[in-house]
Amino acid sequence: MSEAVTKETFDPESGPMPNPSLVPVVVGTDGSPPADRAVAWAADDAARWGRALHIVHVTERWIYDIPLFPPPGMRESISDEGLRILGGAEAAARDRRPDLEVTTELVQEATAHALCQQSTHAFEVVLGNRGLGGFTRLLLGSTGLRVAGCAVGPVVIVRGDISTEHREVTVGIDLSDGSPAALEYAFDAACVRAARLRVLHAWQLSATLVAAEFAFDMAEIEDDTRWSLTQALAPWRKRYPAVEVTEDVVRDHPVSALVDASDRADLVVVGSHGRTALGSARLGSVGHGVIHHASSPVAVVRPRVHPHRAPPGHRAAPPPPVSG
Repeated sequence: MSEAVTKETFDPESGPMPNPSLVPVVVGTDGSPPADRAVAWAADDAARWGRALHIVHVTERWIYDIPLFPPPGMRESISDEGLRILGGAEAAARDRRPDLEVTTELVQEATAHALCQQSTHAFEVVLGNRGLGGFTRLLLGSTGLRVAGCAVGPVVIVRGDISTEHREVTVGIDLSDGSPAALEYAFDAACVRAARLRVLHAWQLSATLVAAEFAFDMAEIEDDTRWSLTQALAPWRKRYPAVEVTEDVVRDHPVSALVDASDRADLVVVGSHGRTALGSARLGSVGHGVIHHASSPVAVVRPRVHPHRAPPGHRAAPPPPVSG
């Protein structure tokens, strides 16, 4: 097994960052079937981008901090099992993509913290929609939501059947801020897949206005919204002339609209709110809903403090192993 243990960490706000051309696709695994699908998806995506794949297994630190007398051999057994899981994942990735550069890492840390740290030197972090061990109930509780909300850059949650190809990427856009980070990731993802990009904006009248029984010209509102969407996408169309773009304005809740669109998409991309005024990470209700209910992989994209992105098709090398 090619085990690469990286000792240096990076502060997402101010710390040093690796060369953008070196950062790999990082995938977390615990050996469960959803994690196996995540490894397969991540291997394919790393190959698309010409990047290395870095496979991580997390063992919760508390296991190593049990006071007094832990059962004989427990710690060694846990480490051996982690290495076995990593070996199986590496073999599967290499079998799927023989030319792919693959490294592995066994991490002893709190799961959410470990994954957020991994994101600081990753092109993207890929996770299964649920798992075992250190990843138990990953997306059903605060751990998964924290990772998707605090990671530096994209977090991809692999859901649904990854064997079917629709040749379409869908991105949800918020016209109030333009969703630039999500749009950039979505355009790039469509570009490397030679896929169509569906840019979806969903809107609804507030319950308060509906209850007040005000009269609205719904057709005019929709026309104005379509015009705003077209204007917001104009610079992106110019930047990515080779990407076929479909503009989609629907009168629906954003979560419902994106979940429906996921039935015919290879990837759904949503933005994240980034950080609050107090510096805490937050995901948002739309991202929360989509990662729980979509039938395709979902990428949650926060704006990067330090950009990692290289041009589509750029061939990247893996990060050098650091021993000790």
